[in-house]
Amino acid sequence: MAVARMRMSRTALLPVVFLAFCVLPLAAASPWLLVLFAVPAALAAWVLRVGVDVGDAGVTARSLVGARTVGWPDLAGIRVGERGDLWLVTGAGTQVRLPVLRARDLPRLAALSGGRIPDPEAPTHP
Repeated sequence: MAVARMRMSRTALLPVVFLAFCVLPLAAASPWLLVLFAVPAALAAWVLRVGVDVGDAGVTARSLVGARTVGWPDLAGIRVGERGDLWLVTGAGTQVRLPVLRARDLPRLAALSGGRIPDPEAPTHP
């Protein structure tokens, strides 16, 4: 099975580009203010990097500076937070937040897991 990547929509880069254009006049005023371009650059890196990878090894939650993989044998379940965010629950009791996924993404996550995560919308048999 190939690794499936779930990332934030690339349309989220549009406000970042707008912010870069807004910073441009300030940055042109002084060479010291060029450091202001670090803010849109960091936001663009965040949009492009943060996400979830699902593969044979397990589920990997990627943040801006790191990643945490939970293997399939270590996965005890998935918790849906109060605001609809998803958390992986391990057998040891720790939780790992899935950064770009919400409760509405559970069927897609279940399909990508190859049946390792049950689909909440699938019909149950009596």
